[in-house]
Amino acid sequence: MTIERHEPSTTADERTMLEGWLDYHRQTLAWKCEGLTDAQLRTASVEPSELTLMGLVRHMAEVERGWFCQVLMDEDPGPIYFSEEDPDGEFHLTEADTWEEAHATWQAEIDTARRNAAGFGLDDLSKGRSRRSGEQFNLRWILTHMIEEYARHNGHADLVRERVDGATGD
Repeated sequence: MTIERHEPSTTADERTMLEGWLDYHRQTLAWKCEGLTDAQLRTASVEPSELTLMGLVRHMAEVERGWFCQVLMDEDPGPIYFSEEDPDGEFHLTEADTWEEAHATWQAEIDTARRNAAGFGLDDLSKGRSRRSGEQFNLRWILTHMIEEYARHNGHADLVRERVDGATGD
């Protein structure tokens, strides 16, 4: 499967632009993982780091769930990969962990995020609140934060991918 990335329109309205950039960055992470084996996707960048492409995908599934379920909707479906005993569980991979499962979980969280966001305007406040500050967030802030989150981790993915097989790209 070839990943196609589509940059958002340069003349779109604000919501279309924000959602377009978020989708672009989601596609970028998938593109960085394209064509690799499960073993390569579990390969850490450099010791002692546990940062892997599969771990980043699993992390972003957790982040999608956190912002679009827990904060936006005030729902708590629980964590996917981490626990109180293992707060970085999404990065602790074994040979049993597969791209098929990680990708399917991530895509399901993205689908849920889209459905949940569709019911909100950009200025609408989240039903949930920050665990740290107690603040609510409008959808505009959440979308902007998610773009930032993906952009930062896509930089990590670029470095990990280069380490795994030498591939580089924008």
